[in-house]
Parts: sequence; C-alpha cells; structure tokens
Amino acid sequence: MEYQNAVTPTPEQVEGFLTPGAEGPIFMVNLLKFKALAEYEDGRQTELTGREAYHIYARGVAEVIQQVGGQLCFGAEVERLMLGEVEELWDQVAIAMYPSRTAMFEMIQLPEYAQISVHRSAGLAGQLNIETVDASGAWLR
Repeated sequence: MEYQNAVTPTPEQVEGFLTPGAEGPIFMVNLLKFKALAEYEDGRQTELTGREAYHIYARGVAEVIQQVGGQLCFGAEVERLMLGEVEELWDQVAIAMYPSRTAMFEMIQLPEYAQISVHRSAGLAGQLNIETVDASGAWLR
C-alpha cells in the first residue's frame, strides 16, 4: 500500500467531500507529520518547530469546531508501529467529530478558521485525513 502525506486536498477529494455522504456525524482521523521548523507562507521569521506551530492551530480549532457543533475527541503522540510496515511513522494522531460533512465545510469557511489555518500549513509536513462514520450509531447513544 502506498500513501502520500498532503497538506491540502486535491480537487477530486474536495469534490468527493462535497457530495452527499452518510447521515449524521463524521469522525476525521488525522495522521500528522510535522516539519522540523515551521515555515509560514507569508515569509515571517519564526523559531517555532512545526509541532509548535501546529499546536497553535490545534488550540484555535478546538474553539472554532464548537461553533459548528463539533469537538476534538482524541489526540496522542505516535509511539511505535505495532502491526504492518511503513517507511516513516506519523508524529501524532487526532480525531475530530463533526455533526456532518456540511458542518466541517462550514467550519473551514469561517474567518476565525482562516486566521488559525496559517499555523496548520506552517507546521505540517503532511497528513492523512481519513473520514469515518459510526455505522452502529453508538455515538448517538
């Protein structure tokens, strides 16, 4: 299995995200890989590591996600690979819940999100963002 970390979705991925999907909440599983040093697109100089820049984003998104009814559910450091093989591990795993795809799309269009997202792109070397749904409905119970 090949994989490719990315920071922004392809046009095909955006199109797929905008099509109707499962009803109810989605859980975005984020496998995060950080840059050694943050690199801001506006050229600002910084002493921040990629991890530190991303954590500025994470603290901000923890507040913004609530505006659309979502929440951060889980975040942890990757310790080791228990099963399988990859050439390089991700640094962190995070899971966020959104009431729907529409809610997530609404969030990424908020002005507050635009302000904090610069830290995301400055800090990330790449990520895998995996949309999952709770088919059992257990999340709702």
